[in-house]
Amino acid sequence: MGIKFLLPAICVCTWITLWVLSESSDGLARITLKKQPLDLKRLNAARITRVGVESNVNDQETDVIYLKNYLDTQYYGEIGIGSPSQRFSVVFDTASSNLWVPSSKCLFSIPCHFHSRFQASSSSTYTKIGIPCTISYGTGGISGFFSLDHVKVGDIVVEDQEFIEVTKEAFLPFLIAKYDGILGLGFQEISMERATPLWMNMVHQGHIDHKIFSLWLSRDFTSEFGGEIVFGGLDWRHFRGGHTYVPVAGTGYWEILVGDVFVEDNSTGVCKFGCAAILDSGTPLIAGPSAIVDEINRAIGAEGIVTLECKSVVSKYGYALWDNLISGIRPDILCVDVGLCSYNGSKRVRGLLKTVVENGTMEGSELGEAPMCTFCEMIVFWIQVQLKQQKTKDLVFQHINQLCEALPNPIGKSFVNCDYLELLPDISFTIGNKSFPLTPHHYILKVQEGCTTVCVSGFVSLDVLLPRGPLWVLGDRFLSAYHTVFDFGKMRVGFAKSAN
Repeated sequence: MGIKFLLPAICVCTWITLWVLSESSDGLARITLKKQPLDLKRLNAARITRVGVESNVNDQETDVIYLKNYLDTQYYGEIGIGSPSQRFSVVFDTASSNLWVPSSKCLFSIPCHFHSRFQASSSSTYTKIGIPCTISYGTGGISGFFSLDHVKVGDIVVEDQEFIEVTKEAFLPFLIAKYDGILGLGFQEISMERATPLWMNMVHQGHIDHKIFSLWLSRDFTSEFGGEIVFGGLDWRHFRGGHTYVPVAGTGYWEILVGDVFVEDNSTGVCKFGCAAILDSGTPLIAGPSAIVDEINRAIGAEGIVTLECKSVVSKYGYALWDNLISGIRPDILCVDVGLCSYNGSKRVRGLLKTVVENGTMEGSELGEAPMCTFCEMIVFWIQVQLKQQKTKDLVFQHINQLCEALPNPIGKSFVNCDYLELLPDISFTIGNKSFPLTPHHYILKVQEGCTTVCVSGFVSLDVLLPRGPLWVLGDRFLSAYHTVFDFGKMRVGFAKSAN
């Protein structure tokens, strides 16, 4: 009896293996993704911002919902352009549709000189189109012109692929990026000048039989190996169980509908009757309606960096500062005495505090250089004000913590205590009437800062008004939890638990 069951199992296993191997020999393209480290400065500068309708995109009625600046992009892979092939590292971005790389004609933009540049004169298959093009991002953009050449992806060579030779790049984020350009995996509707996306040309030229590509991302933040993208098939080693498929619901983007979002078992309600969601492999963040994101961040104890550092100084030094003030030590030397400051800055603090509270920014402050000193001086000033009102010690510190919480969060990121990740709740998205939970290890970004690890909430706010919103952007925090199949033959997307 055991042999009867064993033989079918061997046949099934052999069939799966042959399917994968036959796909590989039949033009299946595997791209190994690398991952650049995500540091705090790069993450803090990252933005996803909503913009209005772009009327100049192909003269189509296409809503450009958000801009991002790629400062926080981690995953990238290698392609070749031209004959002979010139190698470039690119971000495989499911939320854009154009392919662009720096051009040898990019002479006056500093970032171009730190990356590979395409030499048109060195390619025997190159054709210049010459149509100018500009793409805007959250921190500037790129501009250049369209060209035509062969593009190699894995073992597949796509002939006569339109791409943009970039002649001008914004200083950030491209100066510090490890990748050279962007390879868009979105649809033609959002492609500048309606250029045909590379994956579509793969199909038209008969390079792949199955009209899909699949994405697997590694969650190991210490490893340079980032995952794999497979054109024309999928790799069963990268997922567990079957895929749940849902239809593509929008135009231009890989957009689906999501239902209610839960914090543990508690409904957040806003998307109970459905919200749009764009799948975006070009950002590690999950962006969504502020009503839900704020509720999630409260539930996981996430606070802005300003509030977090302020409370840290209060908890470590607050009572000592109180006792020293009561004992008559001069306020202007208190923070020097406790070792947080090396100078007298009490006058500067009053001005800084006014700027923070009234203007909602940290502009002009020295937080980047000496945050602990700055908050110490703030707290001393607050204690002095409360003492003049003859408040009790408990009421004073209760009020100070409330003031810390009221400080603005100019960088828009929220931080959590890395020691308590195991105690945080799961956050679940409802997709296709099925729950897709994210554990804290999925939605928290661990960022190396010097010799320490900082934990940052992967949830940020993005408010889009009706009729286009509410809208979610499901970035790498979600995509690394679930192996994703992008099926452009049947216009659907499938999710299965990642084998990470």
